[in-house]
Amino acid sequence: MAEIWRLENGVTRSVSAENFTGAKGGGGAATSGTGAGAARDLGRGWKVSPSIDLARGDTATLADVDGPGIVEHIWLTTDRGSLRDLVFRMYWDAEEHPSVEVPLGDFFCNGWGELALLDSEMIVVAPAGGLNSYWPMPFRRHARITLENRSKRGVPVYYQITLTRRDLPEEAAYLHATWRRVKPLGSPAIHTIVDGVRGRGHYAGTYLAIEPGAPGWWGEGELKFFLDGDEEFPTICGTGTEDYFGGAWNFDVNGRYVPYSTAYLGLPQVLPPEEIYQPHQRFGAYRWHVRDPIRFETDLRVTVQALGWQSGGRYLPLEHADIATTAFWYQTEPHVPYDPLPGKLGGQPSRLKALFRRS
Repeated sequence: MAEIWRLENGVTRSVSAENFTGAKGGGGAATSGTGAGAARDLGRGWKVSPSIDLARGDTATLADVDGPGIVEHIWLTTDRGSLRDLVFRMYWDAEEHPSVEVPLGDFFCNGWGELALLDSEMIVVAPAGGLNSYWPMPFRRHARITLENRSKRGVPVYYQITLTRRDLPEEAAYLHATWRRVKPLGSPAIHTIVDGVRGRGHYAGTYLAIEPGAPGWWGEGELKFFLDGDEEFPTICGTGTEDYFGGAWNFDVNGRYVPYSTAYLGLPQVLPPEEIYQPHQRFGAYRWHVRDPIRFETDLRVTVQALGWQSGGRYLPLEHADIATTAFWYQTEPHVPYDPLPGKLGGQPSRLKALFRRS
């Protein structure tokens, strides 16, 4: 991370509903917008356009800017009940297929429709629904960020995207993120977080939302990273789901799940919080590989087992689990296009298939 006292070349710009283009000297100059009525006695320069109204079925372009540069911070807030019904997409350098395509809630580690606060280095969720991303997002020629509304009603969207226009080093890679949900998981109880990745890059993070669908402890499954030609067995294999997210012993302290949120990993959401080992409980956990990126040279596949316990001290594959994951990574372009998102993001999707064709 750059040290704040070290002066560097570059200029800071901000894109918002008050300055759609991020133009220098263009902030607060709107003459119409969602705040025009409230500002009618004050006039121009007094919060005339703090937000946009995103109608049902519409897609809004939040940012459309030329490079080179780096998106350094995104703040956004909207209807909290629609977080999984809004789709966040990011396109780098005028590419046809988005590099980031994730339900808004899952991008910000809030996949269950009930707000979970986060205090991490890459994602911060503040009261009462302030969504903040600090993932650095380099782009060389162009950046376009959109938000699609798949909910049943229009929603307000307040946002501010801060970027620096600057030259990039040759080794700068592009942020990618993709989402997958399977309900029920079926047999074998193995969920693919991401596969079909081709190129050179760093795996940077995972968000997991899971409802186990069976009583008892649910987190014995291993996270597996198949790198650079690995086939049956991975190069990196963890020891359990709660271990991967930095916890231990079922997240259980005196018969109660204990949520936590730290700079690089956490379990910020347990629903309902007063119960334990119930099949209908829902969990949200994140792990950022910022200090320990998983490097790959040619290809990447990541999976997680959904695994609990049954009688006789035996593992239980959780075939009835509802599991959704978001993978974050940086890689060179071009990337392999993702499978289309299911029509109903909050409902039961069809099982997703991997794309292995090269761009």
